[in-house]
Amino acid sequence: MKLQNLCVVVCLGFAQYVWGQAAPVHESVVVTGSAEPTPLDEADRAVRVLSLPAGERALYDSWYSLLQLDPALNLMQRSPGGFIADLSIRGSTYGQTLVLVDGMRINDAQTGHFNLDLPLPLELIGSLEVLKGSGSTLYGSDAIGGVVNVRTRTPEAPEFRVLGGAGTYGANQQHGSGALRGRIWSEQLDFARDFSKGFRADRDYRNLALSSRTGYHWKPGSGSLLLAYSDRPFGADQFYGNYPSWERTKTWFASAHQQLGDNTDLGISYRRHTDLFVLFRYSPQIYTNRHLLDSWQGTLRRHDNLPKHAVLSYGAEGLSEEIQSTNLGLRSRKRGSGYVFYDIRALKRFSLSAGLREEFYGSGQVATSPSISGAAWINSKLKARASASRAFRLPTYTDLYYSDPANRGNPNLKHETATNYEGGLDTYIREGVKASVTVFHRRDRNVIDYVRATPADLWQATNFDKLNFTGIEASGEFQPVNGQTVRLSFSGLHGVTAGQGILLSKYTFNYPVQSGVAEWRGLVAGKVAARTRLGAVSQLNRSPYALWDTSATWAAGKVRPFIQIANITSTTYQEIPGIALPGRTFMGGIEIVLR
Repeated sequence: MKLQNLCVVVCLGFAQYVWGQAAPVHESVVVTGSAEPTPLDEADRAVRVLSLPAGERALYDSWYSLLQLDPALNLMQRSPGGFIADLSIRGSTYGQTLVLVDGMRINDAQTGHFNLDLPLPLELIGSLEVLKGSGSTLYGSDAIGGVVNVRTRTPEAPEFRVLGGAGTYGANQQHGSGALRGRIWSEQLDFARDFSKGFRADRDYRNLALSSRTGYHWKPGSGSLLLAYSDRPFGADQFYGNYPSWERTKTWFASAHQQLGDNTDLGISYRRHTDLFVLFRYSPQIYTNRHLLDSWQGTLRRHDNLPKHAVLSYGAEGLSEEIQSTNLGLRSRKRGSGYVFYDIRALKRFSLSAGLREEFYGSGQVATSPSISGAAWINSKLKARASASRAFRLPTYTDLYYSDPANRGNPNLKHETATNYEGGLDTYIREGVKASVTVFHRRDRNVIDYVRATPADLWQATNFDKLNFTGIEASGEFQPVNGQTVRLSFSGLHGVTAGQGILLSKYTFNYPVQSGVAEWRGLVAGKVAARTRLGAVSQLNRSPYALWDTSATWAAGKVRPFIQIANITSTTYQEIPGIALPGRTFMGGIEIVLR
């Protein structure tokens, strides 16, 4: 029996074995994947919430660790430390994944390699909401494989935290967080500094991140103001070819949200990202690029309650992106869009959502992104759901105009499109016990990738005509004892391309055909918070490998020692071909908590 079929049988058998009589328990309200906030167990799309409670901060070395908890998310790191990696969802390319912070775009118009360059200290992150599958109806370009919405934390009470640690390869970190809260306002300040001399030559890094988040409530409605900055120099040996490279990125990000009454929300954001790239680290005069990107986004969203449990949501969005680059030149583009969404639902019975987005860009060009989804409760514990949606992605400036000794852009690239179909079953068996199965099919057209006929040729940006993916995702979660959770999850994927006589592709055919994650987290003896993760992946045309990580921290008192161990078995592996990653690593230290 194939592995994916076995996983489905196990999950459904698990559900039947522990079937109880209690009704499903609402876990949390999600804002990603629907036009209006929706309880997670009422969502009619495949949405996963990866939470990060404040008391578990010391269990994670970066926000990348959260992304590794779902096998449908293929994290392709170039280096540890949480500062440069690519993310694929359901076999998408890294540019087909949209990253948001509180609903505002982070994706980089220069290159999708910087989409995960998040300028936030880990202490400010409250959770990740992951929409799997097309999301362009609500969010526009890039949301082909899925959407990751990073939701910042709102402090519940005054608290101060300081964390310091040291580890292998000269790694050390200093993090701090201070939160205050009044009756109508809150403030959280965070800083993070991470350093490593690198596990091999030219793989050192330094990360600095600073942030401020202010929340308030006054007569028009609630609002927030976020300010963030990061500075990340790092050795980039082999990152973009067989060169001893070096790179430094800086990010400034500001966003503001303001509710205007109960039904209207106004949002605005600004992102500046600079990239200094040196092809030969110790001979910068040979080849050096400087890039400066400015992005502005404004959103206006509103919903009106209609009779019979229906909601009409609609809004408009504007986006401006401008780059000044020694390689790409001076480029700019502006986009405008509008969307409308109709949603009707009867709690614990059925839901139906239909939406349409029109996005205008370039010289009168339009991208249309419709979607429809629905769910029905078969009984009080079993829900069936299905959806169909269409998405698109515009090429980045690098796709269009970049040129170096190994790569060439293509100014004639077409924008990508994709049609996504999916169906699934969710079982909320009893409190703390649930399982889920999803089957999906995605048809990508004009996929942008870099290709070449022989290893001696340059990589040339081009469009693949047709690329189809069919996959299955299954998971089961239960609590063996109070305060502890075990989750087993699996993802299987099969891709087919029409083929164009191309022998070598740089990104498209690096997807995992099978991957699984076993995770345990919880309290031990009421005083030690711990987690462990075992993940296994089999990439297309590559040998499979497994990684085992674990961490623990004292969960009570003012002084809390912690330890993190990554790659316990010291497995030799590469998430991106040609870019080695370290073996076993340790990080240990102390967190001080004052309330």
